[in-house]
Amino acid sequence: MTTPLGFDALQGILHRRIAHLPAHRKASPNTQYAIHDAALGAFGIFFTQSPSLLEYQRRLHQTKGHNNAATLFDVQQMPCDNQVRTRLDPIAPSHLEAVFLAVFEELEPPHMLAPFRVLGNQLCVALDGTNSFSSKALHCQHCLRRQLSTGQPLYYPPAITPVIVCPGHAQVMALPPEYIMPQDGHAKQDGERAAGKRWLAKHAERVAPHGVTFLGDDLSSNQPLCALVLQRGGNFIFTCTPDSHATLAERVAFWQATDGMAESTGRRWKGRFTEVTLVRSLNDVFLRSGDEALSVNWFALTVVNAKTGEQLYHNSCITTHRLTADTVGQVAQASRGRWKIESVPQAHRKEAWYELSTCV
Repeated sequence: MTTPLGFDALQGILHRRIAHLPAHRKASPNTQYAIHDAALGAFGIFFTQSPSLLEYQRRLHQTKGHNNAATLFDVQQMPCDNQVRTRLDPIAPSHLEAVFLAVFEELEPPHMLAPFRVLGNQLCVALDGTNSFSSKALHCQHCLRRQLSTGQPLYYPPAITPVIVCPGHAQVMALPPEYIMPQDGHAKQDGERAAGKRWLAKHAERVAPHGVTFLGDDLSSNQPLCALVLQRGGNFIFTCTPDSHATLAERVAFWQATDGMAESTGRRWKGRFTEVTLVRSLNDVFLRSGDEALSVNWFALTVVNAKTGEQLYHNSCITTHRLTADTVGQVAQASRGRWKIESVPQAHRKEAWYELSTCV
């Protein structure tokens, strides 16, 4: 039996970490709210998904003499939204990265991550960029900027948000984010690929020993990032499209033309029609040209409607996992765990999960 990591234990991790948050200004008689209370107040807002939580708790304390925030989150003095921002905005988000890693490492000893393991005891970590806000006016020095067709600037604060995903599980588990923002000493605007490399350099050695396969889109399937994953002891399954990898596509086409590629098919009744699944795979193909080109394994998955011939899904990927008739379906299925955090059309979401291991 595993011992659940309950709310009290999770909150204990948070309390221990925020106790070391730096004070950006000296304490004075006018300092009414501690950073501890501001951090816990902000946590309460996101935990309850209630933007009016703090004001409600302040009124509750005035009328009843106590409040839920003190009971649940151990907030001593309830700050307002502006006071939370004043205390927390100057603090770099990196100070809270340890919270994510501590939760991850607390889940491992009691084997709570066991149901998420696939591909021979691997955890799949999706490395994808996301953005939840953009504005033509509101921005700070950390925002990225692009020009609209109207000539107006658009500001947005994207980030890499690595999460542990698994086919068949609706839940995901977050790891420390890496913010995509202007970097000191760099003239070129920051991007998802550079942020992914920074995340791997900072955190992969701590995560990879637990057995990790990184998932990523076509931006990730370049030799420097793939090599960095291998140096840190991880595996990968990255989308790899022919348009952006011409050399690899030529080699794949050569082996297909000479019947040097493995193929497997499967059929599955979906209630209204039969799906036909075709998986083509090739081991030990060079990712790019040059003497130091990395050798990877490649596969392509195509799903069609057997009655109409309509293509329902197609994608191609590179991976470090050896592809055999027994494993290629499992690897293809694991690669699609990334869909849990990607913004994709609803019609494609319906095709997101296939039991490839049973139909290929």
